[in-house]
Amino acid sequence: MKRYLYNLNSAVEAVFNNKFRSVLTALGIIFGVAAVIAMMAIGNGARQEILEQIKMVGVNNIVITPKIEDKEKQQQSDDTEVASQIHKKSSPGLTLADATSIREIVPGVQKVSPEVVYNTFVVKSGVRGNARFSGIEPDFFEVYNLELFEGKMFSNWQLENAAPVCIIGPDIRARYFKQENPIGKKIKCGGIWLEVIGITKSRTVSETATKSMGVSEFNNSIFSPIKTVLLRYRDRSLITRATMMSRNNDEQTSDNPNQLDKLIVQIHDSEKMTTTAKVIQRMLQRRHNGEEDFEIIIPELLLRQQQRTKDIFNIVLGAIASISLIVGGIGIMNIMLASVMERISEIGLRKAIGARKNDIIFQFVAEATIISITGGFIGILLGVILAAIITSTTGILTIVSMLSIIISFGVAATVGIIFGLMPARKAASQDPVTSLRHE
Repeated sequence: MKRYLYNLNSAVEAVFNNKFRSVLTALGIIFGVAAVIAMMAIGNGARQEILEQIKMVGVNNIVITPKIEDKEKQQQSDDTEVASQIHKKSSPGLTLADATSIREIVPGVQKVSPEVVYNTFVVKSGVRGNARFSGIEPDFFEVYNLELFEGKMFSNWQLENAAPVCIIGPDIRARYFKQENPIGKKIKCGGIWLEVIGITKSRTVSETATKSMGVSEFNNSIFSPIKTVLLRYRDRSLITRATMMSRNNDEQTSDNPNQLDKLIVQIHDSEKMTTTAKVIQRMLQRRHNGEEDFEIIIPELLLRQQQRTKDIFNIVLGAIASISLIVGGIGIMNIMLASVMERISEIGLRKAIGARKNDIIFQFVAEATIISITGGFIGILLGVILAAIITSTTGILTIVSMLSIIISFGVAATVGIIFGLMPARKAASQDPVTSLRHE
């Protein structure tokens, strides 16, 4: 045991006596470990974002949205296909009747959540601003996993009788109800006064989720029963003098003729999502007089595909980063081989005074392992810092896991042992007489 402790002490002294060479030797390991940790942190962050997006869009959801033609394209189409359009049946667009039919006819449906959305003005105590005004049903909160912070949900009577009530987001509360509890108070949304009966919990959504999946944070939203919005505020499916004059109003106008902006269908069995989507597509085509003026999206399948793509990308990044560790190991081997040539006299002297072959091997392997482990520790610290810098500068979510630290550190130690073994054997094979004569 004393022999091994002596050899270990000799290895430590050799490392510290050649600090500059040891640092250069460890650079490959340091950057390799840091790269592995940073790349795995990016991969973990991407995976976490995918899971959060799945949670936000809801599990087993099918999203149905109307297709809105570009205004210029529509005008060109009108000019060239007037004759055919005369004989063509018109589609009613996406309506509440579609939601009712899906709920009653399509098998395996768990929830159906129709939604109509307007961007309008809000007034309270002389304070005016813009907000997202949504007409929904209670299932909306369940399919989007949106919870109430305070208050209560719409009652059946309020839903059926288009009651002037609403649930507000936390940003609405912070802006218009700074000094009071909003529950039971009134707020003017567009041209109607609504009584606040609830407040939603705050929700943060990444920019990626908003762009790729159309997920909103809902913090600046006002929710009312869908019949309240359609009867008291606006119904795009009805052509009236008020809707024709709305273009001269200061509120947002839209070329969307559909009664609904979105329809979420939640089914029981995720394995039947594709089949159910096809059934819904055929049913809506019949209801829309053969017109496919709607789009069906399965967010979870898109997200899973996105996850698989990112996993492949992360594997490639991890492999590239791992090459740095191999390069670092080769660097250790080269420097240690050079060290053997420089220390031939020392090796001959040690063997002359009784050092065995295993003692020489142990000393040189210990030197390589010490350099690798030290470089591993520094690399871990650098990798954690690098992950934090990536998050702060680019906004990309990074999560440093203990698994990545253990793997990178274990690989660094293994690299030191493996690549230090060849120089150690070369040193141990030196003839002591020839070594003592070496200058």
